[in-house]
Amino acid sequence: MEASPLVSIIVPTYKRTEYLRLTLESMLSQTYQNIEIIVVDDGSPGNENAQLCDQYPKVSYRKIENSGGPARPRNTGIKMAKGELIAFTDDDDIWLPEKLEKQIAILKAHPEYGLVHGPCMVIDENGTRTGEIIGKPGSPDVKHGDVKLRMMGNWTLMTPTPLIRRVLVKNVGFFSEEMPAAGEDTEFWIRCSFYTRFYYLDEPLVEYRKHDSNISSNNEKYIQLPLYLNVVRKKQLVENRITKLEGKQLLMNLSQMQLKMVKFRTFKVFKNMFTLDPLWFLKVKNFKILAKKIIR
Repeated sequence: MEASPLVSIIVPTYKRTEYLRLTLESMLSQTYQNIEIIVVDDGSPGNENAQLCDQYPKVSYRKIENSGGPARPRNTGIKMAKGELIAFTDDDDIWLPEKLEKQIAILKAHPEYGLVHGPCMVIDENGTRTGEIIGKPGSPDVKHGDVKLRMMGNWTLMTPTPLIRRVLVKNVGFFSEEMPAAGEDTEFWIRCSFYTRFYYLDEPLVEYRKHDSNISSNNEKYIQLPLYLNVVRKKQLVENRITKLEGKQLLMNLSQMQLKMVKFRTFKVFKNMFTLDPLWFLKVKNFKILAKKIIR
């Protein structure tokens, strides 16, 4: 890694100019300043976002035809990126000033890790901290190191937090544009887990904004996520990145993940279960989870 590597920060946006302004200002206030910010507008009407980005020399702006989600804007940003390191954030999240400085120091000191990530502090739509911390495990070891067998079906990264080596993105590929606009980030980070070790920094360096228009609050779209993750699981088996026994363990994780959604769409969940594993009903663990969800 270079002494002061360029960091490419990719920001998909759609019709949230005022939030975007706050997001950009938090990045431009970083203590580490060798950055380029790539804003990819997913077809917002008008030119407010373009006018905003024109005010900042370190910000590049590209508008694309509306795709309905962040995957294509992120992929467009990846193609434009020049940095040795890449970061993603949404257009309503805030970075604390030392985020990049602390994460770059970790990647320099630990070349065996492909990315560094951490938890987020939650803020409301007005930017007030709620006191909630998300993405923080009971034990830091859960999200640190070789996480591929612990991650799938259990947890994901908070997308505004990771700083990732460009070479890892090259190996893993782009965000899936075929998936619904919820869960495509989970699928991407899980693919990353099969290519590298994750460094978990147990310190919130991002403020994650929760409000009514969050895509991530759409439970309906997440019902299909286990099926997409099963495609990832099967590919790792074919490429010998996991053993058959590990593949069975991950399938059990996905089955349990699917069953936990039974109250959202019961028929759809059961249909997906037979797609995942035709013999799912013969496994005691699955029935225990199902019973708990029904009782609740």
